[in-house]
Amino acid sequence: MVKVSHFVFSSSACDACRAHEGSPDWFDNSMASHLGLPPYDLPSYAANYSDDSKTWRPVEVSRLVSKYQSEISDRRICASASAPKTCSIERILRKTGRFQKWLQAKRLTPDLVQGLPSPFLRCPSQRLLDRVVRRYAEVADAGSIFMDHFTDRDKLRLLYTLAVNAHPIILQIFPGAEGWPLPKYLGSCGRFLISTSTRPLQEFYDAPPEQAADLAYQLLGVLESLRSNDLNYFFYFTHVDADMFGIFDNGHLFIRDASALGVIDKQEGSQADAGTGENEDIFSCLVSGCQVQLSSCDTVPEMQSLVLVCQQLLPQLLQGKFPSPVQEEIDSALSLCSKDSSTDMEVLGATSQLKDILRPLRTCDPRFAYRYPDCKYNDRF
Repeated sequence: MVKVSHFVFSSSACDACRAHEGSPDWFDNSMASHLGLPPYDLPSYAANYSDDSKTWRPVEVSRLVSKYQSEISDRRICASASAPKTCSIERILRKTGRFQKWLQAKRLTPDLVQGLPSPFLRCPSQRLLDRVVRRYAEVADAGSIFMDHFTDRDKLRLLYTLAVNAHPIILQIFPGAEGWPLPKYLGSCGRFLISTSTRPLQEFYDAPPEQAADLAYQLLGVLESLRSNDLNYFFYFTHVDADMFGIFDNGHLFIRDASALGVIDKQEGSQADAGTGENEDIFSCLVSGCQVQLSSCDTVPEMQSLVLVCQQLLPQLLQGKFPSPVQEEIDSALSLCSKDSSTDMEVLGATSQLKDILRPLRTCDPRFAYRYPDCKYNDRF
């Protein structure tokens, strides 16, 4: 159950949220009224969530894409079938060649997602796509790599979500409960998703030095885990901004928005075809307008995310906050890791040096509940 403002919404009572056959059109933008959202069109809304109607916790209700972008993509869908400006989005998407292939497919294979604009699917491996199907939370009996238990509408919902914003899929297949730096996925309704609440990093730009040092240290640690992990996936950001990262009430930093996150399977490599032009269709153009040019899987720099964060985020957190000579050491490391011309070894060395500088600047007190009181007894925290 989700409560937005003074409205209460029960997901268990809403067929549309489960996307069952015969339920209202999942693409109907009136889902906002079902959720009891305020009339203004924000990308996300603060809400409260409960499993038992007694204990509540803060959550975030987010749009897959902005209302404006949804309206544009809906018009594109209608125009693709020479239909009026308002049409049955679901009926038209069901008739597309891509979805007809999905209907026949027993397994989600790279050719079925070829040409979709999401960075997440730029370099798909069969191992990654099997993980998507096996962990997709919107169907009963999840756990198989085969889609025999998917209804037609389940397949369409998954395809549409992958095409417009893979963020909710990434939350499901790389859950925070398994150590991934992502908030918990709690469900979805129409074109909205519900996840645990975080405060955007931008709200902490004026944080005191010890908190800024802690957040910067965590941010570098998150990027390290994305670059090197036990599952042998290499995650990279195509771009970064402060709204992409958030902080929980316990001080723990997480990825708040994974829509710009690409994934390369270092174990299997990519099974995608080199060319994508022949695979472009209406699903390729729902958000990007068919203009997005993503990097080749073989040309993504290993340190790309570190460089972007050194350029865009760390200076906002760290500049002008520390006494000399610590500030000069921080600025020097930031200068090196933010240069596009720096080699991978130089970037890695600079960020490693930065972590060494920041580590002793982090204090051990209850403000950092995610590592307190452990930090009193263990230097690792």
